[in-house]
Amino acid sequence: MRDKEMCKTDGTGEERYQILAADDEAELLDILELYLEREGIGIRKAHDGIEAMGLFRQEKFHLALLDIMMPGLDGFAVLRKIREVSRIPAIMLTAKDQDYDKILGLELGADDYITKPYNPLEVTARIKAQLRRNYDYQKEQKAERKELSLRGVTLNIGEGYVERDKRSIEVTSTEFQILRMFLEHPGTIFTKQQIFERVWGESYAGDDNTVMVHISNLRKKLEDGGDDKPFIRTIKGLGYKVEKG
Repeated sequence: MRDKEMCKTDGTGEERYQILAADDEAELLDILELYLEREGIGIRKAHDGIEAMGLFRQEKFHLALLDIMMPGLDGFAVLRKIREVSRIPAIMLTAKDQDYDKILGLELGADDYITKPYNPLEVTARIKAQLRRNYDYQKEQKAERKELSLRGVTLNIGEGYVERDKRSIEVTSTEFQILRMFLEHPGTIFTKQQIFERVWGESYAGDDNTVMVHISNLRKKLEDGGDDKPFIRTIKGLGYKVEKG
């Protein structure tokens, strides 16, 4: 993964969070900008997918907020290109309250999705939650080189990488947090609700697709190491677990 350097700070020497927000509805972005600036979060606005990719290639961003229905390149296409080089958190905006759009976004590596029309307070809260979960914790663990290993899979908490049999595995930030939870508690069964509330830090609303799609993505990435046992087991009617051995 490549990460670009950015020199913007909040005036105290601390790096300021900056997000890339892409939506062809300019008024929505302008309103969202007001809310984010109050929270000290910078925003670079793009009004189509091509402009979004141009900004992404030039600057460093901590999160991408992508509308699915955009001219030029749609949100799915932009997410695919971002995931080729980066695992920054990504939130998809969709005007369609359809499972297909949500599932496709998650399968492409999105971390969350919000249905339009939305409350800018909710979007701001979701953005802050993703930033807090993915970066504030990393700062606390920066000096730590703790590794978790099980059945050929290694997760380094301090440096944020995953390997399978010494081979690097590219995972999203959400997949990283799910895998860490399993490796810290091998043999423990986690329900969908427990996984969602631990990883997303929000109350579970009964939406099974989000957790299921992320688990499916992790399986595809981890279960090609020649192990006859599935790395993440489904326990029918209960949830999921990783076997100790």
